[in-house]
Amino acid sequence: MGKNYVLQNYATGRIFEDTGWLLSDPVSEGPSLIRALYRKKQIDYMDCDKGLYRFADWMPVNRILEGSAAPVTYKSEGLGRYLGLDNLYITFNGYWPEKGAFMRTCSFKETEAYSVCAHLPENEKRTMVVASAGNTARAFARVCSENKIPLLLFVPYDNLDTLWFDKEPDPCVQLLCSPPGTDYFDAIEMSNRYCEDTMRYFAEGGAKNIARRDGMGTTVLSATTFIGRIPDYYFQAVGSGTGVIAAWEANKRLIEDGRFGDHLMRLIPSQNAPFLPIYEAWKTTGRHMNNMEAAEARKKSSSIKARVLSNRKPPYGIPGGLYDALIDSDGFMDYATNEELERALVLFEELEGIDIDPAAGVATASLMKNVQARKVDRSAVIMLNITGGGEARFKKENKICCLKPVEEASLLSA
Repeated sequence: MGKNYVLQNYATGRIFEDTGWLLSDPVSEGPSLIRALYRKKQIDYMDCDKGLYRFADWMPVNRILEGSAAPVTYKSEGLGRYLGLDNLYITFNGYWPEKGAFMRTCSFKETEAYSVCAHLPENEKRTMVVASAGNTARAFARVCSENKIPLLLFVPYDNLDTLWFDKEPDPCVQLLCSPPGTDYFDAIEMSNRYCEDTMRYFAEGGAKNIARRDGMGTTVLSATTFIGRIPDYYFQAVGSGTGVIAAWEANKRLIEDGRFGDHLMRLIPSQNAPFLPIYEAWKTTGRHMNNMEAAEARKKSSSIKARVLSNRKPPYGIPGGLYDALIDSDGFMDYATNEELERALVLFEELEGIDIDPAAGVATASLMKNVQARKVDRSAVIMLNITGGGEARFKKENKICCLKPVEEASLLSA
């Protein structure tokens, strides 16, 4: 049976077959994201028992893995009423059993991990390499551990506390850390060195991986199929912006579906000040992003509450990246300070009844600011992507253990 999709180079429009774990167009000289064009234009999403794979028509998966959970969307009452919004819908990614939310890592990074791991060829013997600021590593560790998929993680030492689990990960999952005082980009650079050994390791690919983006796009599929129409506005906090690119791509597929409207959501991603490379590029240099000096990036990333939002080289200006998504959707970049996100965390828990993580606090604070500034039509259909929540509750209900790094020498000599 052939694949349920073909690939397209965003910059050139060239359509081609996926010959296996392609992260770019093999015949294109210029940089560009590639995207999946699914053969099935109208998605069949009714089987909720399939977890995340209820959206498998629009995911490049070769198999179905056990234990996945889909994002859950509901109409807000507390926060919506507080902000005077008639149609605020919250897409919740995390642990909240009363709402039917069962992501045991409490993060929407599970949508990436279950999609990417199901995209893997079953005969792959090499070890997959993933670099992460924290949440992505936790999600991939869980999914790979439960499915015995060899995984090598790279995470900044200062973010080790993000690697918590309700049971010990399988030995097929190994962790290396960049030194104290380093950031996410340093972890990426460290991981690239291992990926040079192509006989033993291969890169998961990050934003370039269609499976990662199409897994994350299920947040928009959840919201749209629940509401019955494509939202008008989309709010999310970003480190790399990959989730917002995924939302844009899912939006375009929903337009092609024909049942949910023909408009693009206005994308409003937000960063955590003072770490604002994307926001500053959007405000000053357009598509071009100036490189942030390493010392400045490390200092700023260590000062933000939402540490997972600290990618200093995001897929912003590349064709098909975040800049194109913002331009196409008439969107714009925003930000929240530590103080603003902390207020939003308290308010969300008071009004909605569940704790959320700092990144989700950034998105909530951004929504609040834009409503107060009258940049959002109060009667519009608004989607707030809560990318992580329920962690405090999950840790209270479960015994927690942490993944510890191995010695680098032991891996190099193995």
